[in-house]
Amino acid sequence: MDVINEEIKRQIEHELNGMTFTKNFRSPSAEEWYIFLPSFRDPQTGGAAGKAIIHYNLLGTKEIFINTTIIFDDPALHKSENYRLVYGISDEIINRMVGYADSLVSVHAGENSYNAEYIQS
Repeated sequence: MDVINEEIKRQIEHELNGMTFTKNFRSPSAEEWYIFLPSFRDPQTGGAAGKAIIHYNLLGTKEIFINTTIIFDDPALHKSENYRLVYGISDEIINRMVGYADSLVSVHAGENSYNAEYIQS
C-alpha cells in the first residue's frame, strides 16, 4: 500500500469497508461465497460483483491445503487501470476467508487475472 497513490488507497479502503459476503453453497470440502462491493455489480443481475470458491484439500489428518478461486463479474474490474484495486480487494478476501493459510489463489478479472500462492512459514 505504501507505493499506491492516495486516491487508489481511498478507493481500496472504501471497497473493503463496504465489502460483504453471502454463502451460496457448502459441501464437506468446498464453499462458494458471493462478494458484494459498494461500487461494483454484476452487469446482468445487478447483484454481487463476484464470487469466491474455496476448496479444501485434506492432505492427511493434520494438513489442509486451500485452493481459492475469485471471479469478478463487473467488467470495470477487468480494466487494466484497476489492477491495484483488484489486487487489494482480492488480498483482503483471502485474508478474511482463509486467513492466509497455505493457499493457491486464482483471480479471474479479465486483464487483471493472476495466480498467487500463500504459504505460512
